[in-house]
Amino acid sequence: MGYTIYICSSPIRHLLLLVIFTALQLANGGLDKDFYIVFLRDHLELDEGKAAQKHVDLLSSLKGNEDGARESLVYSYTKSFNAFAAKLTEDEVGHLSGMDEVVSVIPNRYRKLHTTKSWEFIGLPTTAERNLQVESDIIVGVFDTGITPQSESFKDHGLGHPPAKWKGTCAQFANFSGCNNKLIGARYFKLDDFPDDDDILSPIDVDGHGTHTSSTLAGSLVPNANLFGLARGTARGAVPSARIAAYKVCWASSGCADMDILAAFDAAIADGVDIISISIGGLSGNYTSDAISVGSFHGMRKGILTVASAGNDGPSLGGVTNHAPWIFTVGANSINRNFQSNVVLGNGHTLPGTGVNTFEPKQKSYPLVSGMDVAKDAQNRNSSSQCVQGSMDPKKVKGKIVYCKLPAWDADYIVKGLGGAGAIMESNMYLDNAQIFVAPATTINETIGKSIADYIASTRSPTAVISRSQEVKIQAPSVASFSSRGPNPGSQHLLKVTNVTDQPLFFKKAHLLPYQTRLLLKCWPIFANKNVKKARYYSSRNRHSCIIHPYEVYNWITRRFQAFRFHTHVWNFHVMSTC
Repeated sequence: MGYTIYICSSPIRHLLLLVIFTALQLANGGLDKDFYIVFLRDHLELDEGKAAQKHVDLLSSLKGNEDGARESLVYSYTKSFNAFAAKLTEDEVGHLSGMDEVVSVIPNRYRKLHTTKSWEFIGLPTTAERNLQVESDIIVGVFDTGITPQSESFKDHGLGHPPAKWKGTCAQFANFSGCNNKLIGARYFKLDDFPDDDDILSPIDVDGHGTHTSSTLAGSLVPNANLFGLARGTARGAVPSARIAAYKVCWASSGCADMDILAAFDAAIADGVDIISISIGGLSGNYTSDAISVGSFHGMRKGILTVASAGNDGPSLGGVTNHAPWIFTVGANSINRNFQSNVVLGNGHTLPGTGVNTFEPKQKSYPLVSGMDVAKDAQNRNSSSQCVQGSMDPKKVKGKIVYCKLPAWDADYIVKGLGGAGAIMESNMYLDNAQIFVAPATTINETIGKSIADYIASTRSPTAVISRSQEVKIQAPSVASFSSRGPNPGSQHLLKVTNVTDQPLFFKKAHLLPYQTRLLLKCWPIFANKNVKKARYYSSRNRHSCIIHPYEVYNWITRRFQAFRFHTHVWNFHVMSTC
């Protein structure tokens, strides 16, 4: 006999429903699934097919059937290390973590990107003696937003067939013109299958970041490169004859997923690259749970150096990313060139500004206004002083140069959209970073900003004109204000390399060394210092010592990885490089 229980009391009914809901959640172990990466012990005796089947078998033991396992499995990493990506519940992650064959389980996280005369400045001119036969045998794997194969930087004039060691691929893709003897490989990884209307399922670069980093590393010589006449010269990479293999792991909408980055590591190591370049960050974890740390460690075991960006979160303390000791971490520094775009006020005073402004003034002067004075209404005065989108009256802005105090980065774009003649943007940060403007504009510091504000207040009809940018010489090098600093959040007494140098570091017989040892380091032992705040500078700019080979570092780290966690006597690296 069945019974039906009627509960009329509202509080009791709500309590009972809550109990039932909680019980169902506990019974189901939480039905929400997320992407996770499961690292397993190495099975060197297994081929790729058998290793992938082991992943299915492991998930089958968890799910209870093979169909559920295959539905859960997203990707098997079998070429260079033993791992898989899968959609799992929290309970399933707990069960997997307790299995003997499982080394670790980490959540899939999404990262962000780190964003022509540099080589001459550091002592590597176009006339430098080179061994083209050796350089053309170097393959650089770039993990980024993809690549634009039509760029002049990737022409293959004078290059022979790819090195015999190359085992990678370059298939046909949408809007992708294909590879050549310079760009020898291109592929993409997007394992979450989430649609991205702002991108293309192809190695093609819709962002530009990957094309920029690839050409900086190994771009071919492009004579007479310039931006509307500015910075005219020969654009080239550090090693113009090196080959490039592009691995697209970053997408317009979602960023750069850990499981995609690990898939690129798995492929690139097996493809035969010599160096891996990755300008991606935004996240930091311990050395065993960070995808870039783990992937680069597997590369290091095969003699492949990973060069990664330190990040753009300076000048605050502890912002450095990609700080594992086997990663060659690269920061940002200045060179002895800047772009100056001056402001000439109606009273005849010329004030210096910074930025890439390619626009010639169409008239001698324009009306000058403060952003606060062109507000839509009284409620928007604070926002309009910073030229915030939607805060200014288009009628008050049209035809005028607007002085924006502590503005958003896109203030020039906003003012232009309202019909303004230009923007003067005051900022206390990143004044060493010459921003490229889409309208006549310049960036000034707070002191110059006060002079402009005083001038506006002193006359009934203030005017100004923004000059076209000019190239000027400056003192260098110095650590860029935006470059991420130490101390190392993973190990506060481990100092990491950046790209600042006072003199070139070249070894004349480097071409006689194995591929993985051609990039030479300077090093010396550093002892623990109680004042770790000093590391924010020394993590960014280190100086002279003995020369060693990276291969020795690889061997040392492989042998000493476990001991590293408990040891404060670590190596400090110094290299000459550029971002």
